[in-house]
Amino acid sequence: MDGILQSGATLIVWLQNLGDWLVKPMEFFSFLGAEEFYLMVAPAILWCWNADLGLRLGLFLMVNASFNGIFKMFLHGPRPYWVDTRVHALAAETSFGVPSGHSQNAAIGWGTLAAQVGKWWGWLIAVVIIFLIGLSRLVLGMHFPHDVLVGWLLGGITLWVFMKISPPILTWLKGRQVHEQVIAAFTGSLVLILLGMITEWSTASFYLPTEWVDNATAAHPDIPIAPFALSGLISNAGTFFGLAAGAILMERIGGFSAKGKSWQLALRYLIGVMGVALLWFGLGEVFPRGETLGPYLLRYMRYALVGCWVTGIAPYLFRKLKLASAR
Repeated sequence: MDGILQSGATLIVWLQNLGDWLVKPMEFFSFLGAEEFYLMVAPAILWCWNADLGLRLGLFLMVNASFNGIFKMFLHGPRPYWVDTRVHALAAETSFGVPSGHSQNAAIGWGTLAAQVGKWWGWLIAVVIIFLIGLSRLVLGMHFPHDVLVGWLLGGITLWVFMKISPPILTWLKGRQVHEQVIAAFTGSLVLILLGMITEWSTASFYLPTEWVDNATAAHPDIPIAPFALSGLISNAGTFFGLAAGAILMERIGGFSAKGKSWQLALRYLIGVMGVALLWFGLGEVFPRGETLGPYLLRYMRYALVGCWVTGIAPYLFRKLKLASAR
């Protein structure tokens, strides 16, 4: 184990030795950087606060998560508990470690919200939460310090790029026909998948050290690591296409206003989450899983339906049920 990994593991062990009282708070902050958290929050923002912000947040996070998976495969760095048995694995992950996905997501998600607020205190809150999310990944033994730092850096750069290029891209798309917009969104999702496949092929000569596999298995026997799996990338790309396509089609029929009375907002979220659960968990139980073409196609379809439900089908249903109106 080289010096960077050794010193990083030593810091993690020191943090974990501060006491068990840290575990629950760190699990909470780790959740604030998890994809599951954003899957709950982004639709809530879209349905109940600001439809444009919710859509933007969802698209940013899906592209960012795809980039994170690609960088992970390219850099193929280990998790702390894969290489140092002193580190307690207080959670479990199956992918490579660098860059930290939670840290990268935090920079994108909380940075986007802070930019929307546009106040100094919004950025202060975002920076504190982003820092604590990164710290939580160390305490839980999921990442080395450099994993977190690289995640923050890539997340910050990605957010800046998104903020710069999204307005001209949106202006260009608005000048296109609906079918052209949908094709552009679909093509974008395929590009994300293609980049992941190229990265996987380019690292085909890399073999997981036996030590990594043995240590990971000893920590979590029921959760085998699969760092070169493309299923996560397929999910992100499918969701990206579904979010974009649903929003495009909804805009054609007048869009959707997130304004409403409190009881309308509550019903929207309840109905919307039930739909997400039905498509996400329900189809997940029916569709086969695996790292082959058939399961990949069904996974893409499943996540595309979830995304389309969030931005298109659910808002249309809200309008039909008189829970919302057009813009």
